[in-house]
Amino acid sequence: MKPSKLPSFADRQAASAEAKKALVAKLRPKPTIVDAAFEDRRAAKQAEIEAVRAQRAAERQAKREEAARKEAEAKALEAEIAEAMELELRAKQKAARDARYAARKQRRR
Repeated sequence: MKPSKLPSFADRQAASAEAKKALVAKLRPKPTIVDAAFEDRRAAKQAEIEAVRAQRAAERQAKREEAARKEAEAKALEAEIAEAMELELRAKQKAARDARYAARKQRRR
C-alpha cells in the first residue's frame, strides 16, 4: 500500500471535509445574472407575438367575410333561379290554360 501524502489522521479528515464542502458548493445554485437587455428582448418578442396574432386574426376575419359574401351571392343566385323557374312554370300553366280555353271555344263553334 502506498503511503498517504497527508501524514496524520487529522490532516486526512480536514482534507475530506474540504472535499465535501467543495462538492456541496459545486451543487449549490449559482446566483442568476440578469442581462440588462433581457426586458427589452422580452418586450420585443411580446410585441412580435402580438403583431403575428393580430395579423392572423385579421386573416381569419377576412376569410369569414369572404365566405359570408360568397354564401350571400350563392343565396341570391339560388333565389334568382327559383324565381325564374317559378315564372317559367306560371307561363307554362298559363299557356296550357289558354290552350284548354281555346279548345273549349273551338268545340262550341
